[in-house]
Amino acid sequence: MKIITLLTLFGSAASFTTVAVSKISTAVNALEDMAGSTAPIKAFDPMGLATVGSEETLAWFRAAELKHSRVAMLATTGYLINAAGFHFPGNLSSELSFADLAAMKPIDAWAAVPDSGKAQILFSCFVAELVSESKETHYMKGGPLPTVVFPPIDFSNVSEDTLRMKRNRELNNGRLAMIAMMSFISEANIPGSVPALSGIASFN
Repeated sequence: MKIITLLTLFGSAASFTTVAVSKISTAVNALEDMAGSTAPIKAFDPMGLATVGSEETLAWFRAAELKHSRVAMLATTGYLINAAGFHFPGNLSSELSFADLAAMKPIDAWAAVPDSGKAQILFSCFVAELVSESKETHYMKGGPLPTVVFPPIDFSNVSEDTLRMKRNRELNNGRLAMIAMMSFISEANIPGSVPALSGIASFN
């Protein structure tokens, strides 16, 4: 009786292991085929996020990464331009000029923006998100990934190979921009946390 029980448990465990290994293998294959899986580290997924949930979940993760990449690239570009001493002329409000904002740390600058200004920024983000998500076939159902809302870019005449290269570049540059932006904010609020930026006035 004990032997039968042990064989049953072993069989169940082996079956579970086979399913788990199969799921991981399928996830790795899916990652290798996705845009952004480039040398020197292909299918980079140390936390195993590709194995969490279904294919729809993986598509949601990819869309989230893509959106954050685009925002981070804009943020990094804006930060560097501001650090170089360039900013909009005039005033943001009757009591706050763009020059005043440019002299502040990022988090302090956001806090200084009037509530009405914050509301306009957040509403613009909401509209962009709504437009990108309101597609005939959602990306979680096999549709295309979110595109740039403004300005709209037409890639209809671009070859598949060129388009894949551009997608790889967008994701890789976006990943670098996310790291850069986190570094800028860390150094601005915790001096010395990013040694490469220590001592540079624009980041302290």
